[in-house]
Amino acid sequence: MSALPESLAAASAPGAPAPGRVHAVRGGVVEVRFPPSILPTLGTALLACPPGAPTLTLEVESQVDECTVRSVALQDTQGLARGVPVRSMGGPLAVPVGDALLGRLINVLGEPGDGGAPIPEDTPRRPIHRPPLPLGQRRAVADVFETGIKVIDLLAPLALGSKAAMFGGAGVGKTVLVMELIHVMAQTYQGLSVFAGVGERTREGHELLLDMRNSGMLANTILVYGQMNEPSGARWRTPLTALTLAEYFRDEQQRNVLLLMDNVFRFVQAGAEVSGLLGRLPSRVGYQPTLASEVAAVQERIACGEHASVTAIEAVYVPADDFTDPAVTAIAVHLDSRIVLSRSLAAEGMYPAVDPLASQSRLLDPAVVGQAHCDLAREVREAIARYRELQDIIALLGVAELSAEDQTRVKRARRLQRFLTQPFSVTEAFTGQAGRQVALRDTLAGCRAILDGAGDDLPESAFYMVGTLDEALARKTP
Repeated sequence: MSALPESLAAASAPGAPAPGRVHAVRGGVVEVRFPPSILPTLGTALLACPPGAPTLTLEVESQVDECTVRSVALQDTQGLARGVPVRSMGGPLAVPVGDALLGRLINVLGEPGDGGAPIPEDTPRRPIHRPPLPLGQRRAVADVFETGIKVIDLLAPLALGSKAAMFGGAGVGKTVLVMELIHVMAQTYQGLSVFAGVGERTREGHELLLDMRNSGMLANTILVYGQMNEPSGARWRTPLTALTLAEYFRDEQQRNVLLLMDNVFRFVQAGAEVSGLLGRLPSRVGYQPTLASEVAAVQERIACGEHASVTAIEAVYVPADDFTDPAVTAIAVHLDSRIVLSRSLAAEGMYPAVDPLASQSRLLDPAVVGQAHCDLAREVREAIARYRELQDIIALLGVAELSAEDQTRVKRARRLQRFLTQPFSVTEAFTGQAGRQVALRDTLAGCRAILDGAGDDLPESAFYMVGTLDEALARKTP
């Protein structure tokens, strides 16, 4: 090797000889040797430069000895050999940010993946590892974010700058809800959306890109993908790239941003894979011992700033429908709103399949949404809870064996359940029904009227997949 540079700055300067060499490659983990005087710190990005092949980005995760670091590859390591020169980037991975990214699909490194033009060279860049917004620069979450989805606005309201997650097993409608919320942000709030596809299937990513192009929503959205076929390091760092983009618009352009992540559980899975490759002993249920700190590093960067906010809505896969899974509980403690999707409701065709009893929000407070809203939400939950208590009796003996009071409660609870369903804009191509967005005041008025007996003489089917109560009352036949 040529003479070593005196400092890391000199070593990482363009044109300087690469001071490091690949020592070992174990799947997605690469060990690199440097002179002890310029050993990179944790979180530093490295650039492996195989002769005659594209460069490969690595990130330092641990120190093996005084001259060796263990790094995680953010790209495929196939063909990477021992002895390949490696250059330190002198700091964390930096990705392009700003308006040049709007309407584009990029990977974890900020490189375009939509077949479009390259990102301009003069685009500003920001490091993906950043501290959370200081408490002194945050403001309280108070402005309600109306989604137009009745069951969410009524029972688990969201606010600008808050964190919400949709919990559910496979096939209960998490991704459809996420796509509908992108549509709401673009159409109703004219805001920006950053979508992080963590561990997404290539088919899902392609479909989302085409759908957003066809609907005209792509112009105000950035899609960041760490696909299922990519190394675990890429999937693990995809949320940080998306967060960096969202923080730029919030802090430097003072624009509200909707951050959507699908699926956060796959981020945890990628972290567990990386942890195993790094040789760490697993913790509970095989998860990484750093589970809590890794989830917190992502969630605590989502905040409401002095002039603008990042509002996060995340999809969380629940393995085997087990809500006590360590990954699920680690994510849940950071949230303002928890939207739980029910497999039994999905089986009945009650879409969105939001469980009205399990879903909750700390924003359902008189100081935020008003006393009337809180009282109505409690009454709706009580009516549905009483209906569920009586379901076994109804199955055995029939509704006719209930008291007159309970028969009335069951009738209205079943109508409420159906009224809280609605067709989505993003599913119109499959269902043939135009999507509905319902204002909060119409949702509250409709639920109040049903509880008071409006529509008792109509069949239950009149309330299924409608927008406002007026649409249900206009239906005269089953």
